Amino acid sequence: MAEVLGKANLFPACNYSQKKNLEGGACLVPKKISGFCLKKNSFSSLKVKSLALGSDFNGQRLAFLEKKSMSKRRFSRVPIKAQMQTGLINRGKKWWEKGLQPNMKEVCSAQDLVDSLLNAGDKLVVVDFFSPGCGGCKALHPKICQFAEMNPDVQFLQVNYEEHKSMCYSLNVHVLPFFRFYRGAQGRVCSFSCTNATIKKFKDALAKHTPDRCSLGPTKGLEEKELLALSANKDLPFHYSPKPVQPTPVPAHEQTRMPNQVPSHSKTKLPLSVSTTPLEEKTLVGVGR
Repeated sequence: MAEVLGKANLFPACNYSQKKNLEGGACLVPKKISGFCLKKNSFSSLKVKSLALGSDFNGQRLAFLEKKSMSKRRFSRVPIKAQMQTGLINRGKKWWEKGLQPNMKEVCSAQDLVDSLLNAGDKLVVVDFFSPGCGGCKALHPKICQFAEMNPDVQFLQVNYEEHKSMCYSLNVHVLPFFRFYRGAQGRVCSFSCTNATIKKFKDALAKHTPDRCSLGPTKGLEEKELLALSANKDLPFHYSPKPVQPTPVPAHEQTRMPNQVPSHSKTKLPLSVSTTPLEEKTLVGVGR
């Protein structure tokens, strides 16, 4: 190859400098070519390798090695989903991720839902069940974000139906969009399904249960039967042990036993009391006289 280039004299104005390394090999460093300039490592895809390391470059054969790299054609064959996961393409926000407020949170598991309800205290909690493919959910989402912005003291929890189908089945949620309101010791205060056309139902429930109030007792959260249903679901990593039933306290006046009262297991028979009528009393008084 070098001999062909030398005989053809394709680049008569080229000047080359040869550098020898410690091993006696040689490398080609192009300096200048008439018509255009070359810089070091300008051909990054080509590597020059001398086949005779024991001598200089003069009169030796060259081998050109192509650098392996992903071409545009190969890059275009990579699936878009894989490119998004590896960060080659920026992933845009989905519709349920847009317009979120600080008091809005997406539930990631059944345990997360239970803990979020219990940690809310006396705050009103709105659980929003939605699906990415639900047109009504998508149309209603901007208004829900507006309600969350107008009511910063209300906690909004989003449950993705497609990602938590098993949990939604255990909670008896079969219609979308679906909402459940929870508050303090009262637990669930209302539940309903509404669309963009029946948004007044959501406004009325929000206005009814938003005012400040003090709950007498611990936060209830989900109902006992719902917790048991979630625990019985084998597809969910959720465990719940029922609370022990406490005995009903007996009033103090019932605990005091009457002196004439005899236990039922006793065989002693009490004498029958003779009832006296007013007529009999008069008769007895007359006999006594």
